[in-house]
Amino acid sequence: MGKNRLRLWPASLAWRTALTLLAGFAVVQAIGLGIHTINQIGLNNIIAEREIATRDAIVYRRIAMAPPDRRPAIVAAETGIKGDKITLDPIPPFSGTFPLPLPSRQIIRGSILAFPIPPEYRPRNIVMRGSVAPPRSVLSFRLPDGGWLTIESPFHPTPPWQTPGFATAFLVMFGLGAILIFWAVFRLTAPVRTLADAAEQLGRDIQHAPALPESGPTEIATAAIAFNTMASRVRRFVEDRTFLLSAIGHDLRTPITRLKLRTEFLEDDAQREKFLGDLDELEAMLASTLAFGRDVAQTEASVPVDLAILLRTVIDETADIAPECSEALRYTGPTHSILRARPLALKRAFANLIGNAVKYGDSARITLRDADRHTLRIDIEDDGPGIPPGELERVFEPFRRVENSRNRETGGTGLGLAIARNAIRAHGGDITLANRSGGKGLIASVYLPT
Repeated sequence: MGKNRLRLWPASLAWRTALTLLAGFAVVQAIGLGIHTINQIGLNNIIAEREIATRDAIVYRRIAMAPPDRRPAIVAAETGIKGDKITLDPIPPFSGTFPLPLPSRQIIRGSILAFPIPPEYRPRNIVMRGSVAPPRSVLSFRLPDGGWLTIESPFHPTPPWQTPGFATAFLVMFGLGAILIFWAVFRLTAPVRTLADAAEQLGRDIQHAPALPESGPTEIATAAIAFNTMASRVRRFVEDRTFLLSAIGHDLRTPITRLKLRTEFLEDDAQREKFLGDLDELEAMLASTLAFGRDVAQTEASVPVDLAILLRTVIDETADIAPECSEALRYTGPTHSILRARPLALKRAFANLIGNAVKYGDSARITLRDADRHTLRIDIEDDGPGIPPGELERVFEPFRRVENSRNRETGGTGLGLAIARNAIRAHGGDITLANRSGGKGLIASVYLPT
């Protein structure tokens, strides 16, 4: 149940902020609506009291100015209009009624006195009472020649929600407020999304990632300046390290070449072959190290790449290198699959993975499919011995090999998986290794964002 509630809460900072502000705005609007409703109820009560007072004053004037013998007929004619009950009584009725509150009495008295009645017929005394069940006002007027005129009128003020424009005004205000909240929140949080996108681009393509605009509010501009400075330092650090590796590689090639030449003059054939083998291995390790450094530098630009064609190309090239395993190479997936990537780096990564599958498992079955809406998954399966569970993650470390042999033909230099993972992660993806069920074979799963 708790997890379901968490799912309803959005992950986006902009949406969380907007919904929180919207909830607070709704509470404020509800409180305002309640206060307005209370005020509107009081105003509608005043309007109803004035209407009753005016209507009763009209009835009183007609009856007070009429001859006493005609009053019963006028009372009978007026009774029932607007639900009023009119009677001529010797004294005001007090049973089942209560005195009206002072504010109500003041409003009613003021409305009656404001009504045009000749001075000689103005009521000398007015008794103002009310009843609850049903709600009625009971006004008793003292007639000029004695006796009392009592008028009972239903008291039904208009409910506030029936007032024209009552709900519409609040709905319009709430709608406009919600639009303003969402506009302001998404506009203010846009630099955060820009910063996140810039960090993602910097991680994928450190050499070609664009700089953030150093404009806007002070806090945003300061963050952009700090980010651009950091990116420049990271880029310079990578370039310095790549330059260092290239310099070391260049300096080491000359002594290795000299050693090879001197080894050729050895008379012992067996020793000569061992020396040459060690030098070839040293040269291969040096080339792999330089390749690893070049991959870290990421100087290649990202372009649209058809991943399906790239995978089939790597399979064909692997079949040319190892024709004895060509029948065990197979691709399953769509004919075309476009994504933005660095083609050479990506090809080198898949060449290492497929090459390892052929080298240690004599087969490579490649499957390309969608992992989700924004991620592609490429599985590379082989029939080799697999990797001990404790080594599945450690084999990605540079120069880390499960096989302890230093033979180039079997063990390699231990940089192939490191180069592959580095290239894939530079594209925002990742590589995982898992042993196949049954204890034979390995699955290398590559995830790439589209």
